[in-house]
Amino acid sequence: MPNIHAPRRGSLQFWPRKRSKRAYARIRSWSNIDGINLLAFIGYKAGMTHIIAKDNSPNTMFKNDLLSIPVTVIECPPLKPLSLRFYKKSHDGLVLTSEIFSKNIDKELKRRVNISKKLKEEPKDFDEVKLVVYTQPKLIGIGKKKPEILEISISGKSNQEKLTFAKTLLNKEIRLDEVLKNSSFLDVHSITKGKGFQGTVKRFGVAIRQHKSEKTKRGIGTLGSWTPKKVLFSVPHAGKMGYHQRTEYNKQNLLIGSDPKEINPKSGFLHYGLIKNSYIVVKGSIPGPTKRTIILTPAIRQKQQPVQYQIKLINLDSKQ
Repeated sequence: MPNIHAPRRGSLQFWPRKRSKRAYARIRSWSNIDGINLLAFIGYKAGMTHIIAKDNSPNTMFKNDLLSIPVTVIECPPLKPLSLRFYKKSHDGLVLTSEIFSKNIDKELKRRVNISKKLKEEPKDFDEVKLVVYTQPKLIGIGKKKPEILEISISGKSNQEKLTFAKTLLNKEIRLDEVLKNSSFLDVHSITKGKGFQGTVKRFGVAIRQHKSEKTKRGIGTLGSWTPKKVLFSVPHAGKMGYHQRTEYNKQNLLIGSDPKEINPKSGFLHYGLIKNSYIVVKGSIPGPTKRTIILTPAIRQKQQPVQYQIKLINLDSKQ
């Protein structure tokens, strides 16, 4: 018989295939940018459309051409600060030492956490300061009231500079255009679609066997060797699929707008409705279903300059 060589079934790029504990991502690494600003913003995925844009980059093969570009629209209502957290370094990492709460806290936040009314004092000595913010899903009209809470790092040269900046944000709303800028690269953090319990063909891409196969067609031929009597971790099995945390790097931000009329389709976005707040248009697709919470951060590993697009037309045809 000939030697049959085939690649293994199922990528080990993400292993183990662990499902997320919550519906929005956890950020562990923050980018280093010049100046002082927040390093993340939160939005809700509305849907996809396409734009017609002119390529104004001087050194591309599509110079001065009109291109049709698929884009994802993310609605970003203003964020509200919850507290300032002060950390001290220890042999176990950063340890929370004190926290100052905002004076203007929404009642919807009680659905998520118990807020302590006691305000702690600002410490004299600290090694790190971060701002805790929460979303306002009541402003977008998707039938959701419970906000998401995220701790965001602040860029800056010194802790005192970060603290001064954070104090100016503590009792006011934070808008999208104050954090992110047009024509820049972003990292998109999201939770993928959950697909439930699936078999090996859909979950790992196992080839379907011929119709005369023993027991099953949509399954693997063997679980492993007879000796040793052991099933390796790499053998495809049926199980739950999707709902994983994923980060997509260097997604180009094409447009930040505040007028919903410029982006809303005639009948609204499918399974979402009409956009009512500020929005951001990102080139390409992003993980997760409609209404999923999306976290946007400045690119942490940018290696090239963004393409210069001049938007000529945004498709507003009905998605029905």
